[in-house]
Amino acid sequence: MRVIFMGTPDFSVPALQALAARHEVVAVYSQPPRAAGRGQKPRPSAVQQAAEALGLPVRTPARLRDAADQADFAALQADVAVVVAYGLILPQPVLDAPRLGCLNIHASILPRWRGAAPIHRAILAGDSETGVAIMQMEAGLDTGPVLALERTPVGPDETTGALHDRLSTMGAALITDVLDRLPLSAVPQPEAGVTYAAKIDKAEARIDWTQPAEQIDRQIRGLSPFPGAWCMVGDERVKLLSSTLAQGSDTPGTVLPDFTVACGTGAVRITLAQRAGKRPMTPDDLLRGWALPTRLG
Repeated sequence: MRVIFMGTPDFSVPALQALAARHEVVAVYSQPPRAAGRGQKPRPSAVQQAAEALGLPVRTPARLRDAADQADFAALQADVAVVVAYGLILPQPVLDAPRLGCLNIHASILPRWRGAAPIHRAILAGDSETGVAIMQMEAGLDTGPVLALERTPVGPDETTGALHDRLSTMGAALITDVLDRLPLSAVPQPEAGVTYAAKIDKAEARIDWTQPAEQIDRQIRGLSPFPGAWCMVGDERVKLLSSTLAQGSDTPGTVLPDFTVACGTGAVRITLAQRAGKRPMTPDDLLRGWALPTRLG
């Protein structure tokens, strides 16, 4: 097939690589390079870098609402466009241009967690199961009918980072299978069970130790690695990147043995943390030469 690929972050790269191995990727669309690093030099997206490594043509329009950009898109005469975390809204002329339309890889069991941050929200909500959906795109936000769906359990200690990588690989395999079997019948999403995965706000990252241990554990794992749940350790802000539920009770925020912290009810054991300017460390490494206070803020 003649495929247009549209994506931007790391999550999209396995799908691009899988499709490029089996189909003719006639163009790769990605968001424009963004200023990054200490020098604030423009840095190409992960997808642009992967596409260039594969020798594929890359286009990085700031938006797709100009008639000229839409005409260039249509001129590719693609059979299908595959969209994975592209980050730009596709206007109707773009959705209509490929012969088989635009297909989206979405990291949730639609209609649960439509929107920007489905992986974070699944862990934050304590979902025991999530998955990947291949959706026929339409004008609404993740409202299109579903062509294929694969489910997977969410591990009790799984972080957003680990789940992100698993779902990215699952999505690459599923979209490859779907393209091999097109055309397929798409199933409309049910009206019941719709939830929206709002973009993560950094204000959600401060830990309130008076909350139940289950909620704090989900917060730590759900915001890892980005933006990273954090607390004050003395006068230092420290990110907590991995945790597990633990036995123990005391005044919320009290540090118990083995980097276990008392919560409003129950306790959590911190298994990975990061001081400012340092790499993430296990408790054994972190506490070597660094004494914790009796309570965390």
